[in-house]
Amino acid sequence: MAESAPAPVDAARPPRRRSRANGSGSVAEDQTDELGRRAVELSRFYGGKIETVPKVPVRSLHDFALWYTPGVAEVSRAIHADPDLSFDLTGRWNTIAIVTDGSRVLGLGDMGPEGALPVMEGKALLFRWLGGVDAVPLPIRASTPEEIIETVVRLAPAFGGINLEDIASPKCFGILEALQKRLPIPVWHDDQLGTAAATIAGVINALELTGRSVKEIRTVLLGAGAANIATSRLLLALGHDPHRLTLVDSRGILHAERRDVDELSVRNPWKYRIALQTNGGGRTGDLSAALEGADVLLAASTPDPNTIRAEQVRSMAPGPIVFALANPVPEIWPHVAREAGAAVVATGRSDFPNQVNNSLVFPGVFRGVLDARARSIPDSIVLAAARELARHAADRGLTREHLLPTMQETEVFPHVAAAVAMAAVREGIARRKLSHAEFLAGAITQMGRSRRLVQALQRSHLIPPMPRAAPAARRKSR
Repeated sequence: MAESAPAPVDAARPPRRRSRANGSGSVAEDQTDELGRRAVELSRFYGGKIETVPKVPVRSLHDFALWYTPGVAEVSRAIHADPDLSFDLTGRWNTIAIVTDGSRVLGLGDMGPEGALPVMEGKALLFRWLGGVDAVPLPIRASTPEEIIETVVRLAPAFGGINLEDIASPKCFGILEALQKRLPIPVWHDDQLGTAAATIAGVINALELTGRSVKEIRTVLLGAGAANIATSRLLLALGHDPHRLTLVDSRGILHAERRDVDELSVRNPWKYRIALQTNGGGRTGDLSAALEGADVLLAASTPDPNTIRAEQVRSMAPGPIVFALANPVPEIWPHVAREAGAAVVATGRSDFPNQVNNSLVFPGVFRGVLDARARSIPDSIVLAAARELARHAADRGLTREHLLPTMQETEVFPHVAAAVAMAAVREGIARRKLSHAEFLAGAITQMGRSRRLVQALQRSHLIPPMPRAAPAARRKSR
């Protein structure tokens, strides 16, 4: 999901008001409130969303001599002699950490480590259900980026990969870069790379639908937070002309001569580099100036449907592509964008066509890098995942309301995993080198096993059935 950033300065913009166009906002807010109440009820009933269970048989006391002492000593000696054997002789090969300081929980802001824990548990559930990956939620109390980095470095020997989550920008960039340099396992920041990969997959197919080339388009990215900084980098890697790429943040178009550019070189060097590389796409000013004649708008900005106005979409090139990815409310309602002339519209929501969501990406990516025992996740692997996601949707038939697969199309995840694993082999960062067919078969087996396991536990009532929701009247009387 896209990380939101403040809305851009726009002198012509009317005062912001809460929009409930056609009742859409009201319905969404009411549904969100009800889902929140129900989530609290169920979290109390189940006592959390995940647990650890043994994966080996325990038939008698004698078996503990194998799984623990004295038998385990020989396993420890083998790994001490060759640490890479930890990927073969322990669960490390399939285990990742979901690390956060809770400083940028989606839609909520700084919730602290305890407040972030239920979100990390939910992420762990998705990792297991969709990717067959064992994920351990690790919210940590850390006051500086250095504390986060050192904590993760110390924990890394237990894991096959690290997923950074809900860490505020710009410190998330430095943390990711430092850990990628220091650790011999894949490190991924989902708010950057997962959202960027899903966005790129959608853009690839939107360009195909509208007969455009990435090398010729002019693109505007609204919001310069984690997701759009990563998206801009991937667009450039795809061959986008940097001089036709414009980023807009809360102070307007980001360019090399902007008053705060020297300050950015210290405070946010990642934005600074983009400012120098693109120089605003040759433009200065506000969002309206940026959008005039643009082919593509990728917004990861303020969750308010008045952030982008219809007249701004009308000022773009004929039949533009508009991605409004803020959650829970997009920067412009899809029907407003279409009425203003947009040929293809995507949002971050599942109740509108063309949901762009990182949940389409991270299960397959981690399945792939874990299966290949990869040492890192370079941008080439992120692009491999995006291209495979786009290809799968294209194989099913592209339409203006079908740019990407949905989470229900679970068959896509093993294919993303196999594409990622093969990219790791090509890049020379895989400890395990198999064929595409072998990686695909392994991913299908491992991902399917997770769902069969949960279903078996449900059938046996070891996972209890969901209790009925408390009636509204009873909730109000509490």
